[in-house]
Amino acid sequence: MDSQGNHRLRIGRVSEPGRLYLLTAVTRSRYPLFCNIWFARAVIQQLRLADQQGNCQTLAWVLMPDHLHWLIELGPISLGSLMCAFKSRSSCALYRLGAERRHIWQRGYHDRALRKEDDVKAAARYIVANPMRAGLVQRAGEYSHWDCVWL
Repeated sequence: MDSQGNHRLRIGRVSEPGRLYLLTAVTRSRYPLFCNIWFARAVIQQLRLADQQGNCQTLAWVLMPDHLHWLIELGPISLGSLMCAFKSRSSCALYRLGAERRHIWQRGYHDRALRKEDDVKAAARYIVANPMRAGLVQRAGEYSHWDCVWL
């Protein structure tokens, strides 16, 4: 997407601490980088670090071979700052493990704010069922790169 397209995605984007967001980040050219278990674990470690730093509270996530779905309650920072820090730290961690020195993530990210009437647990179930819909596994328990606070 061109830079003008990225700008249009940011129009109206609001970061509200305490609000629930579903975030999606995609690897550059949809390269299946996270088929490598060590690369996947390095990215997962960065999700946990965001929680430990108080930037968000993770409710559910799934790391697919070429993208991430992350359901969070936003902490005291903006979505942009959260995603910039996550992408930067995860890229550095992957480079240290031997990933090719190129952009790991596509520019930008997709976010969807959840309304209070949205069924948050249903959104979490949808996230963790992603590997089954993609045909990677038959049952969620067979896929190792996901977590949810309700399970």
